[in-house]
Amino acid sequence: MRRTVTLAGVVLLLLLTGCRWPRDAGTTAQDVHGGVMRVGVTEAPPWTRVTDDGAVTGAEAQLVQRLATRLNARVEWYPGSESTLMAALHDRVLDLVIGGLDAKAPWTEQASLTRPYVTMRTVVAVPPGVAAPEELAETRVAVPAGTVEVATLRGSDATPVPVPRVTGREGLPVVVGQWRLVELGLRETDHELAKHDHVWAVPPGENGWQVEVERFLLALSHAEVEALLADAEREQVTP
Repeated sequence: MRRTVTLAGVVLLLLLTGCRWPRDAGTTAQDVHGGVMRVGVTEAPPWTRVTDDGAVTGAEAQLVQRLATRLNARVEWYPGSESTLMAALHDRVLDLVIGGLDAKAPWTEQASLTRPYVTMRTVVAVPPGVAAPEELAETRVAVPAGTVEVATLRGSDATPVPVPRVTGREGLPVVVGQWRLVELGLRETDHELAKHDHVWAVPPGENGWQVEVERFLLALSHAEVEALLADAEREQVTP
């Protein structure tokens, strides 16, 4: 009985002092609606790409524009490195950071990460007429030059064949993001090199704003994001 009275007293005290669910640390949700959305962007094609003149393109750039339209907001882009942008996000200089971020990104002390809105895989695939390798060891595999997948292939004892861009005409097994399989007419093999759960980052403590962003992201279909990535890949090719 005494325990019940004690709990009731605590609840009454919380109500009298105005303490309820955790509140937003700031007013981002209200400020962005009908205002300006300050978005930090790090380059990570095809998710994001920053041109020499400061224009921002890519799949996630398109999604940010959609979100801005939904909120009647104007986007201001702030390119930079992840570490710089996350520090600015923590200090509420920015409202959002994008750039192909992974859910395992080490920024949890500086930012709040949304729930993953899509999972994308990097795989080894083969064009028509090329046999799918049972093992990667000693297999020549075409891979975009300068990417982490070059090292991943070496770790599997494969022989990386760096190319400027995978076209599907290499006559070899190739490394591609899963969103390019249909476009290039490739057949996926059993070899998956990476899998990433993608997120966006918002200022810590901005619960209402995070809910707003997550509601938008989680309404997207996997096919919709794949199509945006494929479009961004095509736009990246210069004549």
